[in-house]
Amino acid sequence: MSTTGATADPLAALGSLPGVAESVESVRKAVDRVYGHRIMRRRSNAITSEAALRGARGSAALSGADWALEEVRRRTDFSGDAEARVLGAALRLTAEAGQLLSIWRQSPLRVLARLHLVAAAGREDAAVGRPRQAGEPVDEPLVELAPPGAAEVSGRLEGLSQLIIAGSSAPALVTAAVVHGELLALRPFVSHNGLVARAAERIVLVGSGLDPKSVCPAEVGHAELGRAAYVAALDGYVSGTPDGMAAWITHCAKAVELGARESTAVCEALQRGAA
Repeated sequence: MSTTGATADPLAALGSLPGVAESVESVRKAVDRVYGHRIMRRRSNAITSEAALRGARGSAALSGADWALEEVRRRTDFSGDAEARVLGAALRLTAEAGQLLSIWRQSPLRVLARLHLVAAAGREDAAVGRPRQAGEPVDEPLVELAPPGAAEVSGRLEGLSQLIIAGSSAPALVTAAVVHGELLALRPFVSHNGLVARAAERIVLVGSGLDPKSVCPAEVGHAELGRAAYVAALDGYVSGTPDGMAAWITHCAKAVELGARESTAVCEALQRGAA
């Protein structure tokens, strides 16, 4: 995402793309339904915890570890095979994201470095916790697009950081989608980029006040929509065209809606005493 020649608030312009305003309104209504549920007044902590678990499972599924929810709930050791390590990384990121909200607006690059450090915990590698350098490979099998070079990554990360620090009048959904899409497009780290990108999206959605209790896990929706649709929408973002950007933002909106629907179902199950 280039800001060359852009307005002072380039993210705001994205809100006027075809279908985006409607998606923003639809998400707001879906989030309001969750927060207005009577169970949220009494057991919001339980809903938050369940959303975190389901969100981590969804993010891991997109990164190739598609485990049943009950298996994730039952398992205590995630240090085994590659899929178990992906699940462990997703769970750690979900837990860590909530601790980084106050830092994000002041130092987003510091937060991203921390997220990668958490995701790659246990990996003995000098590249952990910093953007990749020239010649370093990228391990992100879901995204087949050629990764940008290290110099472009550095420049675009700095541009993204400046946008976050400056703030925007754009809806939180738009900012979250751009952060998510830019990190997926750049793949700034040698590993775990998808997990980090989705954790950053969560941070924006929570920190913006759209989903302050973190009960609308977009990761659930992204997983439900499927890997093929996720990659196709990302292609739209990478194209940089108005239609492509709109397609990515509306895809992210649908994911948040589905996450909200998931937590609404959890609320209803708790109300019935079935969960």
